[in-house]
Amino acid sequence: IGMPPMRYLAHWRLQLATRQLRDSRRSLAQIAWDIGYESDAAFNRAFKRVHGIAPSTWRHRVADAVA
Repeated sequence: IGMPPMRYLAHWRLQLATRQLRDSRRSLAQIAWDIGYESDAAFNRAFKRVHGIAPSTWRHRVADAVA
């Protein structure tokens, strides 16, 4: 897979999160819990580290692009 196991796991979790952010209206806390983060703060940090923006901002930008 070309990356260490923990990095792959984090990458996979965030792929799941982006789908849920795009396709559902579930809360960030619910999404964070579902993909394996024990706090939405940890999820926010991980998401921002990868995407450069907070998950709520990402969700709004995607919604605006679709509308």
